[in-house]
Amino acid sequence: MNLNIAGVVGVGKSSLTNLIWENWRYVPFREPVFDNPLLDKFYYDKKRYAFPLQVFFLNKRFDMCKKSVEFDKTVMDRSIVEDTIFAKMLRDSGDMDPYEYQIYKELYDNMMDHVIPPDLMVYLKVSPEEAVKRIKKRGREYEIQNDTDYWYRLSQNYNDFFYDYTWSKLLVIDCDNLDFVNDMGDQNYILNKIYEQKEKNLV
Repeated sequence: MNLNIAGVVGVGKSSLTNLIWENWRYVPFREPVFDNPLLDKFYYDKKRYAFPLQVFFLNKRFDMCKKSVEFDKTVMDRSIVEDTIFAKMLRDSGDMDPYEYQIYKELYDNMMDHVIPPDLMVYLKVSPEEAVKRIKKRGREYEIQNDTDYWYRLSQNYNDFFYDYTWSKLLVIDCDNLDFVNDMGDQNYILNKIYEQKEKNLV
């Protein structure tokens, strides 16, 4: 069983990945944020760093997808397919040139020919207001500096993407009123939701 955890920035993907590792011993593949030399630069100069940042993320996620097939049980902190949401937004905003986006998409499509879909995609859905609140609470300066409108547009793009999603089985969990980082009851709730769906998929 291979799980992907999806959702906007700050929704709790990394925390849920850790919970699944701690409770079920699924091998975690964590989002390449802290070893990323471009992320800080991107938030202060998006047009300059949009394309190399997206290629960086795409390459790292493709590498994780290749390595994940070596294990029976894995959990991925953000899926490779979510990268296209960010790239499309950068193109639409003018921060990524159309020809750069075309190069990115061709690279993405070539990679996806070699990527196996997860057994279950878990989409942690939150309202734009809740997403902004969580981003501010965790206090990463380069995220707080970003225009609040960006986070609203990101949330809408995520909802649009998963409305038409067909790549794998999908479980959508509304997390607006869940605090599975600190609340044991919410932790049990979200783990039980995923477990129930896993069992259905295995039947």
